[in-house]
Amino acid sequence: MTDLPIVGAAMTLKDVEINRNWLLEKPRDLELQDFVPAEVLAGDWQSVATEARRLLDGHQGRLGIHGPFMGLNVASSDPDIRAVVAKRMDQALDVAEALEVTQIVIHSPYSTWMHNNLDNWPEQRQQVINLTHETLGAAVKRAENQGCVFVLENIEDKDPADRRKLVESFNSTAFALSIDTGHAAYAYGSTGAPPVDYFVQDAGEMLAHVHLQDADGYADRHWPLGYGNVNFRAIFANLAKITSNPRLIIEIRDKSQIQASAAHLAALGLAQ
Repeated sequence: MTDLPIVGAAMTLKDVEINRNWLLEKPRDLELQDFVPAEVLAGDWQSVATEARRLLDGHQGRLGIHGPFMGLNVASSDPDIRAVVAKRMDQALDVAEALEVTQIVIHSPYSTWMHNNLDNWPEQRQQVINLTHETLGAAVKRAENQGCVFVLENIEDKDPADRRKLVESFNSTAFALSIDTGHAAYAYGSTGAPPVDYFVQDAGEMLAHVHLQDADGYADRHWPLGYGNVNFRAIFANLAKITSNPRLIIEIRDKSQIQASAAHLAALGLAQ
């Protein structure tokens, strides 16, 4: 990245109404989060998509959605659960097709417990990969044909290399890496993971998406940027070394502070 990157944000449609002028002033990337609940994906998501098209008239950035994750595990050992997860991913792709969405955020299967037990049973590492392929294989193939990319976000991940190797195993242009700065900060502060900038360094050119939030290393705070102790200077220094042009998405709890968070990065000379 030579020029300062342009940050976008994660919002629901009601938050888009509040931040619409800011969103449209530059080609800011947007991640819609209205399509996470199963009730929406299995219900009348079309009316939500219609409202999205109205509100986003004039939007010039890249459009993504946060995919389903609540109660789901992409590496479940239960075939019935895998079938439900696969169904939800297919529904998310229906939304993506209707809105010309090019990126869907989904969650990593790796937990803190799993990190300490991956080598406690023979073939456990490979089993996580195999089960994820069984769950997501068809969805990733459909995404390839649709021009969409799934990005796998760290949640409890302690070793970023595990998630990277899982994504690499698909060998697909439709599967890439996502980093959540607050999740990585939690893992660093509470479970002994490497610092957040190391997650960026490990992802390298496979990085396609970043959730920018501030935190304290204890919990998943989703604070406005500048409220916690996440080292954004170190993160952006590593981002400057890669050419994959990841979407930089402010994802905070208080959506009224999105613009202030972007201003915080601008004041640090990191983004616009």
